[in-house]
Amino acid sequence: MITQPQNQDVTEASPALSVTPGAVSKIKEILAARQLEGYALRVFVSGGGCSGLQYGMAIEKDAEEFDTVVSVDGIRLLVDPTSLRYLWGASIDFVDDLMGGGFRIDNPNAIASCGCGHSFRTAEDEADSAAGGCGCGGSCGH
Repeated sequence: MITQPQNQDVTEASPALSVTPGAVSKIKEILAARQLEGYALRVFVSGGGCSGLQYGMAIEKDAEEFDTVVSVDGIRLLVDPTSLRYLWGASIDFVDDLMGGGFRIDNPNAIASCGCGHSFRTAEDEADSAAGGCGCGGSCGH
């Protein structure tokens, strides 16, 4: 289990969470369009989705007491300690293709992912789940 001190700042050299240049650009674009200078993108994991856990993102002004703050090229990501446990080493990208655009998370901790890429299962959760993954074929409502 990963424990982080209060409001730990993580730089680009840390393996905690990485962000591709495309995702950085999109995050900056979103914040600028909404005139949210100084805000950050919260990345989190919650229970649910067709594979057991699901990714979530929200825009927030300030970090919470125990958040890890990942700073990359002028943007900040906020990650709570529980989510960081599932996201450690993951990479966030922004993809815009014929199948649709959006943020994608490449998570080395996921042993199974939903076809839509929004939910996943880890080895820890494998014993707790009898489900064989997502049967959505890429069209689930996660």
